[in-house]
Parts: sequence; C-alpha cells; structure tokens
Amino acid sequence: MKRQDFYYELPEELIAQDPLENRESSRLLVLDKKSGAISHHIFREITDYLNPGDCLVINDTKVIPARLIGEKEETGAKIEILLLKRRGNDIWETLVKPGKKARPGTRVSFGDGLLTGEILKIEEEGNRLVQFTYEGIFEEILDRLGQMPLPPYITHQLKDKNRYQTVYAKHSGSAAAPTAGLHFTPELLQAIEDKGVSIARVTLHVGLGTFRPVKAEEITDHHMHSEFYRIDTEAAEKINRAKESGHKVICVGTTSCRTIESAADENGRLEAGSGWTDIFIYPGYKFKVLDSLITNFHLPESTLIMLVSALAGRERVLAAYEEAVKERYRFFSFGDVTLVQ
Repeated sequence: MKRQDFYYELPEELIAQDPLENRESSRLLVLDKKSGAISHHIFREITDYLNPGDCLVINDTKVIPARLIGEKEETGAKIEILLLKRRGNDIWETLVKPGKKARPGTRVSFGDGLLTGEILKIEEEGNRLVQFTYEGIFEEILDRLGQMPLPPYITHQLKDKNRYQTVYAKHSGSAAAPTAGLHFTPELLQAIEDKGVSIARVTLHVGLGTFRPVKAEEITDHHMHSEFYRIDTEAAEKINRAKESGHKVICVGTTSCRTIESAADENGRLEAGSGWTDIFIYPGYKFKVLDSLITNFHLPESTLIMLVSALAGRERVLAAYEEAVKERYRFFSFGDVTLVQ
C-alpha cells in the first residue's frame, strides 16, 4: 500500500488556526463505516450516538509547555529546545533548532539563567540529550518559561495555554495534545455519564512523532515512534465490562485507540499495566477492542488518516474528507471532528 493512496487536496484556508470560543460547538461529521453514509451535526449532539452501557475512552495526558527559547552561553545566539521525553535525573531527550551547531558541551541559558541546559549527546535520529540545572521545582520553572508546542501548521500565537489542553488533562508528559478531546466540556461529559455511559480514563503521552510525515513509498516501511501509556484497573474493568455485555467501546482520539489496542490480548481483553507502544494501525488491521472513533481531521498521507482508514476503509474515509472540504469544515488540531461508527 502506497503513501500516496492516502493523499487528498486541502485548501490552506481550511486549516484552523484558532480554537472556537465554545469547545462543544465544533461541527461533527458522522461517517458510517459500513455503508459510507455521511451526516452533519454539531459536536454537542455526540450524546445522540452514545447509548447506556457503552464505554467512552479518553486520554487524560497533559501537555507540558515543552518549547523553550534560550541563548547559547558562549555566543548569545538564539536556540530553541523542545522537550520530547524525560530520561531521568533532569536529563531530557529533546529536539534542538538550529541543530547543526548544537554539539555536546553546548550550554544554553533560559530566563536569564533561571534554567540552564547542557547538551550531553546526539542520538541516532538527531535528537539531543540535555541535562538541565535549576533551583526549585522544574515543572514550575517550565510553566513560567515554556511555551505550548503547537503543531507546525498553526502559525498564530495561542493566547490561552489551556485551550491546547483537554478539560480532563491530568498526567503531565505530552509534547502534543490529544486533540479530539479538545471538544469536550465538563457539562458535556456529565451529560454523557448521566445517560449511563461509562468513561474510562487511560494515559498515553503524545510525542512529536505524531506529526512526523510518512516518507517511505510503501507505508509498511515507515518507522513508527514509541510512546508511553498506562491503563489502571478501573479503566480496564470499564472497557472489559462494555465489551462483555455487547456494548460499544468508543475511543476519543487516535491516542486512546492506540493505547487500548496495544494493551489488549488476542481476545480483546485488557489488563491494567503500562509500557511503550509503537503500534502502527493501517488498512488490514483487525481491531480487538475499539468499535467507534471520535477524531479530528488528519493530514494527508499521515499515519493518523491511515488509522482511520483501517476502521472505515480508505475509499470511504477519503470520500468523507472530500465532503468535509466541500462543506468547508475546519481541519487539524483546532478544527472540527468526525465520528466513525
């Protein structure tokens, strides 16, 4: 299967640059995965598609303000460090720009010395290991100095950091938001629970690899990034109960989907646990747990549109995207949303 099989034309003006004032007022495209039928709604109407006994799976990861702008201590040259993965002892795997001159031994100062970093090592893919030095609590310093690591296709500055955060974000560690969850409000989540739908909270810390383009001609040659996930006993029990009773498991976002599909055994049963996943879901994959998916519109030729195509079929998904373009839906992280059921 070729990368180009997942290409579609998208006018640049349909890439959403800012979040809507009201989270749940996004537009909702509902796609029937079997027939390809499409209908148009407002996101708050999602409750019409959830039934008592169903389980809604959400990713409660929290985005850290992982983008730091500093200066080289030797030259004063501007340098940007993006935190990707904590390695322990204040050592982080990072993405550094410009990278060519960021050699081991380079020291960088942030916030007039409130935080300093030294590049220790260059990893295989060009990422840098950076040792940070500071006084106080790292998370508080990061909250003060760091910026939200918005995707490269968003060119506007975000006025409110919380708008790139779900209302249920809890466990810090993501370099990008699980954006399908941005459409929920506390009131909407309460209405869903009041309807008899259980909500299972899982955690997958989203890495910037989620934006990494597929460059291989054959999609099976693509190297998938690895991300940390955790599922507790309560979440596993809720998901298993829904499956065993014949009800649906609906994932909010591709990250929730990848989490439960990674953790499930051959029979689709989940056990509590944690680990790293590099699961790559594309057409031909047989879902073990997931029945329906709530997700934003994804980039052409991305691993994410491939995942959605595994659920509904490539032709039906591309037809739905063509319809969304025609109807002027808003695309990507701050855009509108689809329900594939």
